Amino acid sequence: MTIKETGISGLYEIYPSIFNDDRGFFFESYNDKKLSESGINYNFVQDNQSFSKKNVIRGLHLQHAPYAQAKLVRVITGKVLDVVVDLRPDSKTYKQVYYCLLESDKNNALMVPDGFAHGFAALEDSIFSYKCSNLYNKESESGIIYNDTDLNIDWQVSTPIVSDKDLELPSLAEFEKAVLN
Repeated sequence: MTIKETGISGLYEIYPSIFNDDRGFFFESYNDKKLSESGINYNFVQDNQSFSKKNVIRGLHLQHAPYAQAKLVRVITGKVLDVVVDLRPDSKTYKQVYYCLLESDKNNALMVPDGFAHGFAALEDSIFSYKCSNLYNKESESGIIYNDTDLNIDWQVSTPIVSDKDLELPSLAEFEKAVLN
């Protein structure tokens, strides 16, 4: 397993060692000891999985404390553009956007710390999996609209399919006003 620092504190790309033979392949999708040795220390308490058709955009989502969630995300089938935004006000990379292509043939993953808005665009029909460090809590959920003009995220999707719920999320400026004031 290779764990790559991204330049944003707490955000890591993870590449498993994949063992192929004439029967197929094998890899460790999660190894607590190896992650711990790299400074990634979370107690994951909930696993989630979703299926998204090509061109679906989900996000940008997060939960506020005390239900904030770190997420270890990857795709089981397909390919997604995973997008995170650092929303930790005291961070040197506050409001920085990070892109990561998650592909089932690479089985790579992204470790997203709490305090980040998270979303993804399905570039193919995809099954998306994520481990969460906290349980879902409806009253703590929040987010930022996917097409926020300040963030100017390139989702690499020409005809996005977005839920009504996600279309009602606030802009980054509205989010900051509500959260930081």
